[in-house]
Amino acid sequence: MILITAPTSNIGRQLVAELLDRDVALRVVTRDPARLDAAVRDRVEVVTGSHGDPAVIDRAAEGAQAAFWLTPVEPTAPTLDATFADFARPAAAAFARHGVGRVVGISALGRGTPLAAHAGMVTASLAMDDVFAGSGVPYRAVVNPSFMENLLNNVGPIREQGAFFLMFDPDLSAPTVATRDIAATSARLLLDDTWAGAGEVACLGPADLTPVEMAQVISDAIGREVRYQQVPAAAFKERMMGFGMSEPIAQGLVDMFEAKNQGLDNAVARTPESTTPTTFRQWCAEVLAPAVNA
Repeated sequence: MILITAPTSNIGRQLVAELLDRDVALRVVTRDPARLDAAVRDRVEVVTGSHGDPAVIDRAAEGAQAAFWLTPVEPTAPTLDATFADFARPAAAAFARHGVGRVVGISALGRGTPLAAHAGMVTASLAMDDVFAGSGVPYRAVVNPSFMENLLNNVGPIREQGAFFLMFDPDLSAPTVATRDIAATSARLLLDDTWAGAGEVACLGPADLTPVEMAQVISDAIGREVRYQQVPAAAFKERMMGFGMSEPIAQGLVDMFEAKNQGLDNAVARTPESTTPTTFRQWCAEVLAPAVNA
């Protein structure tokens, strides 16, 4: 039995589908079972509730051989720790108590670099990893750069203004990764009972691109010109808080992007083992273009 948290998230949904294709017995924790596809709901054991609730995660962990952990960032959380390390503590204790054989968590690149100490969301993610590693359960953090899927937040501007807007420097060459590849890596680790201890597994797309280069790829994919425009940090934070985000969470995003602009995501060298298959061009053709042209 493998336990999956956040099964309706982008990564979780793809992970569940991949494991069900392999006829793996799954238990999922979700606040709203109605959000699960009917075909999935009929094939998994469902525990209803938040995986940050000590009673819920304790019940879900019993009898699980492995567990997948994804933190749902709470936009109104009072602190970054509240939505990362503190949210994970009951789960780490439950996994240790019930003897879960291995835990795979979604996290970020940057451990061991000076930038990681002041990188907002990344710093909080690494502290969450420390909670699991410190519990004694075998733990692998799947560490990632920015997701290609983050650009789906710009579907409206791409369609209506021919532009996308991020905090990244226009000439910053950095990796990205498709969530399908993160799900595939997570599935491999969950099914592999040969590893122990705590560690990281990086997922880096096949090539680094600047936002300007990404704009050209997007233009090719949708058949019309798209430009990139950098958003200043203050404007980005104001916009996030305008959406109802708490000040600490908005600042955590700003600090993360500023650390990435200084090279945080370039600290890990790409290797054959860490290189994921989906190119940005492929992702744009298969995911972004259909969304923009819908």
